[in-house]
Order: sequence, then structure tokens, then C-alpha cells
Amino acid sequence: MSVLILNKDQVQEVIDMREVIEKVRGVYQLKSQGKSVIWPLVNYEFKDEHAAMDIRSGYVKGEQLHGLKMLNNFPDNIEKGLPPFNGLMLVYDSNTGIPIGVMDASYITCMRTGAAGAIGVDALARKDAKHLMLLGAGKQAPFQIAATLILRPEIDKVYIVDPVNYPQAQGLAARIRQQLKEEFKIDAENVEFVAEESIEKAVKDSDAIITVTRATKPMIMKEWVKPGTHLSCLGSDMEGKEEIDPEIFKGAKIYADDLAQCVRVGEMEIPLINGVITKDDVAGEIGDLLSGNIAGRENDTETTIFDATGLYILDLVAAKVAITKAKEAHIGLEVEM
Repeated sequence: MSVLILNKDQVQEVIDMREVIEKVRGVYQLKSQGKSVIWPLVNYEFKDEHAAMDIRSGYVKGEQLHGLKMLNNFPDNIEKGLPPFNGLMLVYDSNTGIPIGVMDASYITCMRTGAAGAIGVDALARKDAKHLMLLGAGKQAPFQIAATLILRPEIDKVYIVDPVNYPQAQGLAARIRQQLKEEFKIDAENVEFVAEESIEKAVKDSDAIITVTRATKPMIMKEWVKPGTHLSCLGSDMEGKEEIDPEIFKGAKIYADDLAQCVRVGEMEIPLINGVITKDDVAGEIGDLLSGNIAGRENDTETTIFDATGLYILDLVAAKVAITKAKEAHIGLEVEM
């Protein structure tokens, strides 16, 4: 039995954001049809190391794939000259239980997370949305921008806000146009990229907001959010994480990637605990929306929220793309196990 091993550079060489977006959209719909399973999330915070890890796993019946990944986020590695974000992914054929791939998980995670945030924007933001805001200018931010511009090319201004590292936001704003062209084949010459120090100012001028931070207290307040704004919240994926004011949930149309997981570790965790909302206030899951089973935005004044905690089934379908293309291009190392 042979297993394909791919490193980060090889994954990046063969995978394409446009294809990942369509695969992620499809797997959300498969979940809505009961053709996937999310197994319990395992996560742990290394308090002394200021770091965290999580293990995500699942099964996509529609693709006959199952597997798992372990991700590590050790920000202090930057000072040691080591990558702060890394992980490994194992992909199995669900017809036989035989492993078909072992690969770097970090790039695929960034790609599918970018796709997820953008799908939330595309499905729920107003059709005339022009201004996008990214809260968090770290490793994930370019992928969110790329995927959103692919799905919403009419966006003409992107605010990049990093509340703990403004120079990082400035650096990303300066290089993102070139990165989009080289890495994602996106022409963003007509898009204005603004590194903004004031969260309030950026929120007030944004039609769609994507949050990708490790925050444990709200950074976006309800009074800043104008009517009709959409928020894709991706940073809250462990108990106690919180990026937006719980009051924003009150009266909003709320969607989850996986309701059980979002209730436990998502952005809606704290609003639920505090009684700001109940589970009955959640409109449903994004897969149900994409499948046409539930309604989405119904007018231009509604606030909409997509709570995305991250599902390994998204990684699986993205990994299958990488495996297939790598084999076609004879990239990677085939190892007999």
C-alpha cells in the first residue's frame, strides 16, 4: 500500500483557491444532506507557552473520505525563527480504510478557511456590498481577501485592521495586491487596501466583516455596526474565545457551520450562555442555506452572522484536490507503508 506525502510547498503548488471554494461549497451542501459526519473536536491551550492545538476529524460520505488533522499555533515561535502555525493531515479512503495521503495541514487549512469566510460573505452580504473589513492581519488574512474578491469582485475597498499589531496590518496592505496576483491569480488593481488603526472607523464604513483573531473579549461593538452589515466570524473555535459584542447577535439572522460545535466553542457560545440569544434564534446551518432549504438575507437592513468554527470535512475535500493534482503532475513522495 502506497501513501502520497506532500510538504507545504508541494500543496501550494497544486491547489487552487477557485477549486477549493467550489469543493467547500459542495461539502457544506453534502452536510445538509446528511452525507458527512463531524467527529468531536479536541483542543488544548498551552498556557505557559501561550499556544494552542486542536485535533479535527470527520467523514465525507459523498466523497468516501475520512481522516484527521492536528494543528498547532505557537505564536512565540516567530522569535525563535520557527513557523508559528503548523500541522499534519491524514486522509483515508473510506471504501477500504487505507491511507491515501499525509501532508502539511497549514496551507490547506488557510485555503479552506478563506473559502468558508468568503462563502459566508457571498451568501449573506448585501448584493451591493463594496467595502470589506478584515479583523486580524495574520497568516489567514490574505486567504480571506483572495476568496472574497473571487466571489465578490465588485468589492473596491478592503480595510485591514489588527488591534494588537498595526505594523502587521500596514505590511499586509502594502504587499497584498502583489500577493493576490502571484499566489491567487487575482487582479486587484482597482481595489483600495487600507491599514486602519481604528476598529470603530473601519466597522462603520464596512458592508461585510470577517474576523480572524484569537480574541477572548469583544473588539467590535454593536453601536458601530451599520444596518445591513454581514459578519463572518472565524476566530472563535475554542471555549472562551470572543471577537464581537454579544449584543450584535440580538435581532440578527444567525447561521452556523455546525450548530453543535458552534454552541460549544463558536462565537455564539457566550451570547447563548449569557441569555442574549437561544438556540431557537439560530436560523440554521450554512449548508441548509446553500442547499435552498432555509432563507437567507431578506432585506438590506438585516444584520447577518456566519459563525464558522472550522470543519475537517472541508480540509478533506481540499486535500483530495491536492492529492489528485499532485499525482497527475508526479509531485510528492510515494511511500510504501
